[in-house]
Amino acid sequence: MSEIKENSILKTENLAIGYTSKKSQNIVASNINLSIEKGRLVVVLGKNGIGKSTLLRTIAKVQRPLSGSVLIHQKNLNSISEKDLAKQVGLVLTERLPESQLTVFELIALGRQPYTNWLDKLSKTDIKKIDFAIQQTNIEHLKNKNFYELSDGQLQRVLIARAIAQDTEMIILDEPTAHLDLHHTFKIFTLLQKLVSETQKTIVLSTHQVNLAIKFADEVILFSENKVKSGSTATLIYNNDFDNLFPKEIINFDKNLQQFIINKK
Repeated sequence: MSEIKENSILKTENLAIGYTSKKSQNIVASNINLSIEKGRLVVVLGKNGIGKSTLLRTIAKVQRPLSGSVLIHQKNLNSISEKDLAKQVGLVLTERLPESQLTVFELIALGRQPYTNWLDKLSKTDIKKIDFAIQQTNIEHLKNKNFYELSDGQLQRVLIARAIAQDTEMIILDEPTAHLDLHHTFKIFTLLQKLVSETQKTIVLSTHQVNLAIKFADEVILFSENKVKSGSTATLIYNNDFDNLFPKEIINFDKNLQQFIINKK
């Protein structure tokens, strides 16, 4: 059971996530009770197919919960309009972008759509928010390039910049380092930590980079076979919650090193 915090930006109550078909429900995880504070870097960990992306898509209202509820500032997600939600939650998914001739600046400017008028004309405030996002992600040298010219690492920074320009309290990222090498993965984690520290945004992301996640995260949401737990890294380590994340014949969690190590037996 997660500790309920007074400064929570997002809560889930007895949430069950998964998929529905005409004949049945496929429950991926249930009884999820989370409480996420403002100004925290929160990482979702678990093995493939266990429900990390499904959770993120559910709390971002991309798909509906099977049961239970998601609350943002004590307001049920179902009662928040798409336009109002876009002013509270920025989302970066793993889907490929459609082909277009958009420049980096124009792609980042799409983050201002919840605020622009019906002509989609950018105001001085919009330009200021876009410039701030570009500065925060250190991509000034890329803003006039077409986005399809970018490397995977550069594009990921641009998509994060678009979410920053959206100017939401919370940013949700699904596997933002999935196609990046270790160097660029580390740079993304460093960037996200910096954003949380300097802007007090809440950032929630899923990743397979478990050791980096443990190093950088303020809190971890941990998916195991039977339950979903959350808490600070220190608390989860103390309670031995990382021990069963992966099969022990392959990889073990070293409590002293506070990281996973390959089993050489």
